[in-house]
Amino acid sequence: MKLLSLGSGSGGNATLLQSGGTTLLIDCGFSLRELESRLAKVDLTASCIDALLLTHEHGDHIKGAATLSRRYNVPVWATTGTSRGCKWHQDSQLHHFHANGSSFRIGEVEVTPFTVPHDAAEPCQYHFLANQKRLGILTDSGCVTSHIIAQLQGLDALVLEFNHDIKMLQQGPYPPFLQRRVGGNHGHLNNHQSADLLRQLDHQRWKYLIGAHVSEKNNAEHLVRDAVQDVDRSLGARFQILEQHGPSQWFVL
Repeated sequence: MKLLSLGSGSGGNATLLQSGGTTLLIDCGFSLRELESRLAKVDLTASCIDALLLTHEHGDHIKGAATLSRRYNVPVWATTGTSRGCKWHQDSQLHHFHANGSSFRIGEVEVTPFTVPHDAAEPCQYHFLANQKRLGILTDSGCVTSHIIAQLQGLDALVLEFNHDIKMLQQGPYPPFLQRRVGGNHGHLNNHQSADLLRQLDHQRWKYLIGAHVSEKNNAEHLVRDAVQDVDRSLGARFQILEQHGPSQWFVL
């Protein structure tokens, strides 16, 4: 199983996951033209995508979802709440599940959704199992719950949001209402919250910790790295931060 980000942040999010002959796209927060351009940079085309999984209906996660589905006949998996926030074409192949529903299989990958606190209709995040490797993804969550902690145990790698530094958010360019939204219990994880989560997970076996959805206005790379180093210096050595403006490397588990 391997993972590649096509971009991560408030300007758009899309993540590829591959195992054997199965290619999944988690979120499609770019226009189809931009998605195709970013795929081309890693020698792929949209026709290779077997399924699109959505986390929630905010624009930076679904911008190109309906167009991708229509143009390439890509099946879409989403909660009912998320699906209602999208404009699907008549012939879309939609598969609905509950945010805290049972695991399901797409090709060679077992997918398990789990609910998170975020200001969306029925948001979820995922962990994936393939070839005896387990990968977790947690972004767009305003706080960490005991349920989230339970869902992210026993991983081989984790993609984790480090959205903002509290002081930078408070002193930054966002108006007060947006600061409250981002920093609230249904907003986004700050560096301190994400570090606290890491302390509650068994991360010794992880091959990678991957920092995601890092704000360009309300955070700084050195602050994110300091937060991880404070948890475990050995974890810091396995830490990579995703970028907004281009694809990442492949992370192979």
